[in-house]
Amino acid sequence: MCAYVLVAEDDVKQAELVRRYLEREGHSVLVVHDGRAAIDEARGREPDLVVLDVMMPKADGLDVCRVIRAESDVPVLMLTARTTEDDLLLGLDLGADDYVTKPYSPRELMARVRTLLRRARRSREPEETLKVGDLLVDPARHLVSVAGSLVDCTPAEFRILETLAAQPERVFTRAQLLEEVHGFDRFITRRTVDVHVLNLRKKIEPDPRRPTRILTVYGVGYKLTDGSG
Repeated sequence: MCAYVLVAEDDVKQAELVRRYLEREGHSVLVVHDGRAAIDEARGREPDLVVLDVMMPKADGLDVCRVIRAESDVPVLMLTARTTEDDLLLGLDLGADDYVTKPYSPRELMARVRTLLRRARRSREPEETLKVGDLLVDPARHLVSVAGSLVDCTPAEFRILETLAAQPERVFTRAQLLEEVHGFDRFITRRTVDVHVLNLRKKIEPDPRRPTRILTVYGVGYKLTDGSG
């Protein structure tokens, strides 16, 4: 599973450590030390994965993530010393695929990298369109539509919706959805799933305050219905 990985980290020692571990796993690595360079390199030769520090000169990681996500669906793994849930959710709302908080274990970081690369490869494989009522989820083209109108979803929102749509009426726990979207992260709580679901309801429900598609099963989690009930 060799890949081209762009690492944007202003701490030279930290960047070198990440580079060494990535290269041990057979990946080709380019390291940059500021946000502007990260944007330029991501545009010049689209990487298979971006490892992105939040705190960088010239443009911080959140701004870089915003630009990359507007132009590409390349997986973005963010590195941050910020550990509050609001900080993490901000990055996820901008389209980051996963977070690793500092200080971190290089082995954990490599496990996250492998997970994101596997997901990216699966997403490029032909998959059938999922249909639940008038909701369509197209994994191959990463598209969502409701009654023929396209819906813009972040990568995390899309993965939740795809998981629910693959098995309509099945109840998924928050832990199951969290694992599907973010893997194991002791700093990301199950409230993250609630935030993603809240945002999805605003996008696909006729009345987000009275949802008929993504239903809460109290004490358990969520399920997707055809919206007829």
